[in-house]
Amino acid sequence: MKNAFAALSDPTRREILRLLRRGSRTAGEIAEEFDLAKPTLSHHFRVLEAAGLVRSEKRGTSVVFTLQSNVLEDAAAELLELAAPLASPLARRASSAKKKARS
Repeated sequence: MKNAFAALSDPTRREILRLLRRGSRTAGEIAEEFDLAKPTLSHHFRVLEAAGLVRSEKRGTSVVFTLQSNVLEDAAAELLELAAPLASPLARRASSAKKKARS
C-alpha cells in the first residue's frame, strides 16, 4: 500500500489515473494529453504499474494501460480508516446523547 500512496503523491500520475477512469488507453494516447518527454512519462507509467495502480498489456506495437481500481479502493478504505478517529469524538458525543435520551 505504501507504493500506492507514493505513486498517488504526484499530480501527473493522478492525472494519468483520471484519464484511465474513462477506459483503457495506449501509452501514445496518454502521452498526447501531456507536454512531457517520453522518458518522463515512461517513468510515471513504471511507478504506477509497480504500485499496482495500472496494468499494461502489449497489443501489437502499442502498450495499453488499464486502471486497477481495486488498489485505489483499498487505498481509499485505508484513508477512511485513518480518518475515522477524527470523527470519533463527534460520534461518541452523539452516542452519549442517545444513551441519555433513552434513560
